[in-house]
Amino acid sequence: MGRWSGRAVRRACACLCLALICAALPRAAGAQGLVVGAKDFTEQYILAEMTRQLLAGRGYAVRTRVGLSSSGVRREQEAGLVDLYWEYTGTSLLAHNGVTARPSPDETYARVKMLDARKGLIWLKPSAVDNTYALAMRRSDMEARGLATISDLAALVRGGAPIRMASNTEFFVRPDGLMPLQRAYGFEFAPGSVVRMEADAIYGNLRRGDAVDVGLVFATDGRIAAFDLQTLRDDRGFFPSYRLAPVVRRAALERHPTLASLLESLAARLDNAVIRALNASVDVSGRRIEEVARQFLEKEGLLP
Repeated sequence: MGRWSGRAVRRACACLCLALICAALPRAAGAQGLVVGAKDFTEQYILAEMTRQLLAGRGYAVRTRVGLSSSGVRREQEAGLVDLYWEYTGTSLLAHNGVTARPSPDETYARVKMLDARKGLIWLKPSAVDNTYALAMRRSDMEARGLATISDLAALVRGGAPIRMASNTEFFVRPDGLMPLQRAYGFEFAPGSVVRMEADAIYGNLRRGDAVDVGLVFATDGRIAAFDLQTLRDDRGFFPSYRLAPVVRRAALERHPTLASLLESLAARLDNAVIRALNASVDVSGRRIEEVARQFLEKEGLLP
């Protein structure tokens, strides 16, 4: 038998390596884990942790990637770095798809489901959570000033009252954020009177009353009631519906046929009262997110 040349040996090794890779692909794809994304506030951290525990309990390999901005988590999902996360219909409508109309809650869900499906992102059945933006003040201040609506606040600002507003940076620049809100209600905060800070810091600042008078809040945040704050009614319907639902890459659903039903079983157990209590457990009572998530899943019979 003749000796092989160096080139022949290299070709044989390359063919062998390719064959081994191809043979391993089906098993690797089947074992490929899921990445659960989340934005950078308590409700999203809780949702991501509940999702992780739910899926891990059913044998999924899963890890979380949390603390992202709204645009950041969407970019990562579109790029395939995040398989699923919990999104709000109004955010997808305005921020991700640039739709400025204000359809009904059901129409909003149907619209974003259609638009995002074109990008390979599938909206599963929504929860009953509608976590809209809101403007909140100290209850005592609202009563003293006779305020009930954002129109009342707008009239106060137009009259020259030195009202200080707290906003996170994202709301300050969003298409459903502060500047469009002021245009819709026909007023403008005085220069220097809008203070930008982290979303979590707004509640404490409102409670103390030493830096701001009104602040951007999330309607399902447990600190609103705990800190004796009250939201101003959006009497002109500026904010769209922000119904909460899991959004999953189509490729992940195809790879994991039982994934949709598991996520929808969790979504079916969530409403504003439930998520507000979960948020309060972390933000007011100081409990660990992992503990809060596990206790809820056990109570609802979602863990094996």
